[in-house]
Amino acid sequence: MKQEIARLRGAYLELIKNCLIGTLYEDPGWDPLKNASAGAKPEYRADWRESGQDWPTLAHSMIGNKRMLNLWRLCEDVIASGVPGDFIETGAWRGGACIFMRALLETYGIRDRVVWVADSFEGLPPPDAEKYPLDRGSPLHTRRQLAASLDEVQRNFRNYGLLDDQVRFLKGWFRDTLYAAPIERLAVLRLDGDLYESTADSLRALYHKLSPGGYVIVDDFSIPACKQAVTDFRAQNRIDEEILVIDWSAVYWQKPPA
Repeated sequence: MKQEIARLRGAYLELIKNCLIGTLYEDPGWDPLKNASAGAKPEYRADWRESGQDWPTLAHSMIGNKRMLNLWRLCEDVIASGVPGDFIETGAWRGGACIFMRALLETYGIRDRVVWVADSFEGLPPPDAEKYPLDRGSPLHTRRQLAASLDEVQRNFRNYGLLDDQVRFLKGWFRDTLYAAPIERLAVLRLDGDLYESTADSLRALYHKLSPGGYVIVDDFSIPACKQAVTDFRAQNRIDEEILVIDWSAVYWQKPPA
């Protein structure tokens, strides 16, 4: 019986994953480097979608297959290990990674963990070049493809049958929402804020709430400003746990178990 339950859970989550990232229906995506070019058209490339190198037109996540599999594995690990706390993504776009985390909790019948969806739901903030010089010149706040409204994200959860009181939304810039968020403990902290400012705010506000044995996932480590924010925070807090590579862009580390 346990093997059959595990098989059905795996089949369901695999289907949810492939739908969220758009491989199920080969959703075409934009090449971010050509996104603004006149006449640029989206196309589906399986290799891009595998490693999250495009911006899907319809799919609910742009993190790709490798990063979604990593999220799946780490969430299951904290559940199996009994690491207490909720799951959060800071920078949720259309909600795909958070939808997957909620789906995973549902398959295990877990009712005492919450999935927090933190986002402006208006895209990225304009860079504060004076306070965060490494964000200077970032054009991401002008890319309307990166903005998904709260209504849209809630609708996406609802369409999967996963919008309930175990999903909570933190709407606004991270500097205004994360520090005062009513989160007690976290088991998985997934960062997808691109900028130095967004990454630093996420770590400063939430890392101390991460339980021993929990995981930090950084989606945008390939962006120099994001990488520097992580490097600075780890140095300031004497964090020396090994940073593990997921794919060309994302990394993670585990907070030492107690």
